[in-house]
Amino acid sequence: MTERVRAVLITPDDTMLVIRRTRPGIPEYWVLPGGGVEPDDASREAALHREIHEEIAGKADIVRLLHTMETGDERQLFYLAHITTWSFAARTGPEFSTEGRGEYALEEIPLTPTGLASITLKPEEITHALQETLRTGTLGTGTAPA
Repeated sequence: MTERVRAVLITPDDTMLVIRRTRPGIPEYWVLPGGGVEPDDASREAALHREIHEEIAGKADIVRLLHTMETGDERQLFYLAHITTWSFAARTGPEFSTEGRGEYALEEIPLTPTGLASITLKPEEITHALQETLRTGTLGTGTAPA
């Protein structure tokens, strides 16, 4: 089974970092930073640290596993993490230089029900999981619903 790791990256301003994807012929959508677990990654968390470094030249403190989603032969693990520094200009992930992959733009959105509703975050299941944790106060970031 293929495993992917993604991070709900909370900034010091209680916003969430997301990547806006613009691809020809497809409505724009947003994803959380992350990617595939490689055979030489020591753990899923190590894979997530590597992906955060590649995609946004950041260093995050992983808080906990937030949500797991399985579809077909793929498992995605979503982690809650805090991040204080990042540089989208210094990203190094191979997907950024691959022709035909479209555009990637790093954005901060309010980590609130209204903020989440303002974007099309993929996969949709993580949006619902985040909305639920915000509604019930179980996200654990200190962020209040708005």
